[in-house]
Amino acid sequence: MAHRTNRPFQETGMPRTAARPEVGQAFPRTWHEGVASATALWRADVERRRFLVDSTFAIGAGSVGAVRWLTLPAEARPVAGGTRRVGMADIAAIREVTRSFGELDNRYGGGRIRSAVVKYLDTAVAPLLNDGSYAEATGKELASAAAELTRLAGWMAYDLEHHGVAQRYLIQALRLARGAGDHGLGGEILAGMSHQAVYIGQPAHALDLARAAQTSARRAGIASLLAEAHVLEAHAHAAREDRAGCRAALHAAERAFERRRAGGEPAWIAYFDEAYLSAKMAHCFRDLGDGPRAVRHARRSLEMDGRFVRGRMFNLSLLAAGLLECGELEEACTAAGQALDLAGGLQSARTRSYVADLRARLRPHAAEPAVAELEERIRELRAA
Repeated sequence: MAHRTNRPFQETGMPRTAARPEVGQAFPRTWHEGVASATALWRADVERRRFLVDSTFAIGAGSVGAVRWLTLPAEARPVAGGTRRVGMADIAAIREVTRSFGELDNRYGGGRIRSAVVKYLDTAVAPLLNDGSYAEATGKELASAAAELTRLAGWMAYDLEHHGVAQRYLIQALRLARGAGDHGLGGEILAGMSHQAVYIGQPAHALDLARAAQTSARRAGIASLLAEAHVLEAHAHAAREDRAGCRAALHAAERAFERRRAGGEPAWIAYFDEAYLSAKMAHCFRDLGDGPRAVRHARRSLEMDGRFVRGRMFNLSLLAAGLLECGELEEACTAAGQALDLAGGLQSARTRSYVADLRARLRPHAAEPAVAELEERIRELRAA
């Protein structure tokens, strides 16, 4: 006889577990374990657990996550039989929240809104995953939407330079994308992991992650994602001072970018346009000490969507660095001043790091009045 059940969560195959210090570092092997791991991470973050705040970046965790993403065999379908029916309206709400929070992140930096994103994951998304009832098609959409928002929370943590937390979120986002069977989104998450690795001075790890992202991009057939993965490989080569490797990867990125299909790619890759590609190229040439090429690509990067305030600050900083390399001090100071104008409205540790980089590059010219004025502005910005 059929009857309604109020089974405890443990009976659904997704056991609740107390948060342990390693929560979120592993790439779980099954969908149910993945849900338990992701939701435990969100809960620990909401509770501001000390072990999470103090966590550090672990190369091994990222490597295992990438390998499992690429090699895990097909798994059980993402289905659940909980007490709360999950519908497409629930999933649409998650995607709209992700879009809105993403725009705010680009305009103001991760520091202003990350806590709200994590709270939404814990209070709105976790109940759908933990207690929801959904068949395979809905389950895949739910997994994909949850992966996108988890990735955004990880990206915001990276922007705040909370690198251990960011890595855990990106690994769990990758696991959710695996549950969705979404090779494109998984590749985008791997690309984000590569981005973080080169930023923190781990170019060999970044290279591995970029190549894993390329594999996923080819499986998904997303040309913009493949271009992004190649240009991230190029940046890793540049950080290793491998000019030939960088040149080859940049060429591959340009070829992939030319194969894009307007309107035929996922919404989450829409930001990767010619300006973004140019910015990544400028990063490569800045790190290789090639001022003229850095300047050329940095100028092109500024032909960008005005909503990306943080990105524009980064690109102006790149332009200033390239101009200094070329000996164009006056124009470099103008670009640096424009970067500082934008930095004041951003709550972003990466922004502060770009300002610190500019300060170091300007230091040899400290006696110049324009540089002294910038130094004063930087001191005021740091105090604020």
